[in-house]
Amino acid sequence: MRFEEGGGGLTCHGGTFTLVVSRLNCWCSCFTFLSQGCFETPSMATEEKGTPAEQSQLSPPTGAPQDSERAKDAEELQSACATVRAKLDKLSAESSLMNFKFKKFFVLRPGTLNQAIKDVEALVKKEEDGNVQSVWLMAEVDHWNNEKERLVVITDNTLMVFKYDFVMFLCEQIQKISLNYVDRLVHGTFNFPKHSLLKREGEGLRIYWDRMRDPSFTSKWNPFSVDFPYTTLISHPVSSINDTFASLCDLHKFREHLKVVAEKAHARNPAPGKANGVTVLNQPITIEAYVGAMSFLGNQNKLGYAMARGGLGF
Repeated sequence: MRFEEGGGGLTCHGGTFTLVVSRLNCWCSCFTFLSQGCFETPSMATEEKGTPAEQSQLSPPTGAPQDSERAKDAEELQSACATVRAKLDKLSAESSLMNFKFKKFFVLRPGTLNQAIKDVEALVKKEEDGNVQSVWLMAEVDHWNNEKERLVVITDNTLMVFKYDFVMFLCEQIQKISLNYVDRLVHGTFNFPKHSLLKREGEGLRIYWDRMRDPSFTSKWNPFSVDFPYTTLISHPVSSINDTFASLCDLHKFREHLKVVAEKAHARNPAPGKANGVTVLNQPITIEAYVGAMSFLGNQNKLGYAMARGGLGF
């Protein structure tokens, strides 16, 4: 066996040693490549890639438009919050004012309404009127557009409208209408003559019990006249104070209940010369008043209601 030194290392002319040396050179090259590329340390990777701060400094400022949009959104949110806060403050002030006004009604004083209901129920004659079906808190609108506080009682046979003094706990006036004579219920908005200076918002209910009789001319122009074959009712102003008063002042439920009880009274005791049943109409309710300066002042100041008015009276 003979050895010669060449460019690739020692060469053995026997053949076997040459293969071993070539494989050793290949393994050394692979180890060097793996040690430099695949097995680099974290410090080397950090040095090559650089720190995040350095990268952010080197990268272009792509976040600037996003920051401006966020600032704009924040300003819009603050503006919206300020608007909502202002509306809530205004609503709170209006609510406080309404509560202050409502507290002036004597009917809202603790125990007042319960005592009033007991007093009017005691005036019901069971032999003549029957049992009490329901009690309602309403307001009556007369033919001169004046509002007046009323308690209304529906019994088996009678519709009773009470003028009750909530200050002295005293019933001052009673109007009785036999239910078997009630023939028409008209509900809707209010209507005035063409040249009238008056107006009235909201809806009402007019109860007719003698459609064949019209009020006389003198009755229409007499502000104290009660000779009318109908009565007009509206919801009491305190209907929105809570659920209890909302139920007592519900004009829609009152109309439905009155219709049912009146039809039973018609069937039980039909009136002679009158058609049985109750007609319900949805149409404007006409009030034939033209100037009505006194009614305007009275309604604006709630003179028809029992209220605390300082030193001026009730």
